[in-house]
Amino acid sequence: MSRSPRPTVVLVHGAFADASGFAQVIPRLADRGLDVVAPAVPNRSLLGDAAYIASLVRQIPGPVVLVGHSYGGAVITVAGTEDNVTALVYLAGYALEEGESLGELQGRFPDSGLSTALVQTPFPLEGGGTGTDVTVRPERFPAIFAADVDPRLAEVLAVSQRPLAAQAFAEPAPAAAWRTKPSWGLVASSDRTINPDVERYGYRRAGMTTVEVDSSHLVMLSHPQRVADLIEEAVRATCA
Repeated sequence: MSRSPRPTVVLVHGAFADASGFAQVIPRLADRGLDVVAPAVPNRSLLGDAAYIASLVRQIPGPVVLVGHSYGGAVITVAGTEDNVTALVYLAGYALEEGESLGELQGRFPDSGLSTALVQTPFPLEGGGTGTDVTVRPERFPAIFAADVDPRLAEVLAVSQRPLAAQAFAEPAPAAAWRTKPSWGLVASSDRTINPDVERYGYRRAGMTTVEVDSSHLVMLSHPQRVADLIEEAVRATCA
């Protein structure tokens, strides 16, 4: 099968959210002639989620720019080793080193407001046993996650969270795609979900092209034009 030269942007959402968080970015990318895929990430484990995204990427017949928000940054760090991935874009995201877990990276820095707002809920595992889902207390979600997003939308997002299994925090990344793929990173400097210094540290360590935006964690909803511009920059630089 011959590869199409037309690039595809794959948007990978993070924890406590779903692909609807990219609702303001997707039309802007489409208007620029880009194909876009925004899958639902299972949010069950880092290794499983990365394997799922990698399987989608392998089926795209052309170059792919992987974009990861928040926990989605950890996912693209692993899934981005696929051959047709030309670039990585991190949006207020975790850029893990090989062998590093989310908990380890985050533990190097003071906690954000998120740490006191988490709720743990048991759920049954297939085949027996019990896992733990992690969500954000709905009443605290707007201030921590979406301080500069329309308040009514923030309320909807608070009650429609996609939980992250606690297992994902402890799994070490088996690979760091940024070591071999050009990468861009956006720091949300008013982030109350991830300490912005966690973002800065990961991006600096990876040697990324980095920008800072005065934004809450949900930068895709509060600054969609800036996000679309950064993604297009990565596309133009690597998919000519």
